[in-house]
Amino acid sequence: MSGTPSVSRRYIFTAAIGAASVSFVPALASPPPRQQPAPIRTKPPPLRTIMLDPGHGGSDPGAIAISGTYEKSVVLGFSQLLERNLLATGRYRVVQTRRGDSFVALRRRVELAKGAKADLFVSLHADWHPDGDTRGASVYTLSEEASDRESAALAQRENRAGALGGVDLRRKSDSVAEVLISMAQRGTVNASRRFADITVESFEQQHVQVLPRAHRQAGFAVLTAADIPAALVELGYLSNRSDAKLLLQRDHQQRLALCLTQAIDRYFAVAAASPAAKKT
Repeated sequence: MSGTPSVSRRYIFTAAIGAASVSFVPALASPPPRQQPAPIRTKPPPLRTIMLDPGHGGSDPGAIAISGTYEKSVVLGFSQLLERNLLATGRYRVVQTRRGDSFVALRRRVELAKGAKADLFVSLHADWHPDGDTRGASVYTLSEEASDRESAALAQRENRAGALGGVDLRRKSDSVAEVLISMAQRGTVNASRRFADITVESFEQQHVQVLPRAHRQAGFAVLTAADIPAALVELGYLSNRSDAKLLLQRDHQQRLALCLTQAIDRYFAVAAASPAAKKT
């Protein structure tokens, strides 16, 4: 019994020395942390310029509702609401043809859009019809006949500078200028129609009542810029009691503004994804 403790002590002592010797072995240096590649900073896409055109104004009241409300006031208030919605996305710069109750000639509205280098022109109106039962939103684009007339008229003007986004056509013959303008106008009309179709779809998705064949064509003067896609949006009929009431309600105005904001977003998304956009 007396020898057992000494053996045990020797074993413990030896194990302790071994443990101590292991603890003093220098650790291998750990490899340096792998450097993460620096994030690639992409330039944000440039802001698109939207020209909003609240119709009428000043001495021109536009349609007058049964309640006495003027179209010029309805569309001006809505245009300001739509501007706020568009600016909130951070994707657009918004310009307006008028910001108060002032008269702006139709050709002047087109000139303002060209001067602002607008990517899209949206004219805002509230319609009137002798049949008080007619109601619903609609979207108009330039008809082919009106487009052809505008091409010929532009080609005949003495000063054609800037008719095609800064391209000076004054040194071109009338026939060449007319062809160039017509080609640009054709592409613009196609883009305008695409935006109109998207807008009608957006109205329908948000359960906004629209006219039958809600995308229509006409020769509106404000839609005749040769190189700016443009549409005229009739928000409803002030001659219809239901539409006139809705157009003054904030909830309905917000729904219409949402429809147009979504339509503008989709229009530029489709344009960016097109083969022509990818080549540039």
